[in-house]
Formats: sequence, structure tokens, C-alpha cells
Amino acid sequence: MLSKLSTGKRVVGVKQVRRAINTQDIEAVFIAEDAENKVTDEIAKTCEEKHIQIIYVQNMKELGNACKIDVNAATAALLK
Repeated sequence: MLSKLSTGKRVVGVKQVRRAINTQDIEAVFIAEDAENKVTDEIAKTCEEKHIQIIYVQNMKELGNACKIDVNAATAALLK
């Protein structure tokens, strides 16, 4: 599923993922395990409430690379 981030429609970053969860159809949300909990807890809780699949990625660097961006990423969402 992580490989879909490089080719599919996606949003990257906490603010963009939060906005997408509330306004768009989301296939899955990716959260880096090494991201600060204060950054990701709200997104994880909202995903659970809305029954959106959460996929945990080992670290922010790996998530950033999967999204084909040059910086680390705490969260990303794959859009339907």
C-alpha cells in the first residue's frame, strides 16, 4: 500500500491530511511511528472515528521518500 503513495493521488502533511479527512474520500492514512504523538494523535483518533484505515510507517524519512518529497513527513493520506 505504501507504494501507492508515489503514484496515486495523495496529500502530505498534518494540515493537509486533517483537511482531507474532513472534506474528501480517503482510502488510507499513513502515520510515521517516529513522529511526535502530539502531532499525530488527533489524526489517528479522527481516522478511528470515521473508520479510515491507518497504516503505520517505520519513520518519517521513509514516509517522505514514499511520497516522493525531499523532506520527512509525519502523515500522508491516499485519496480515493
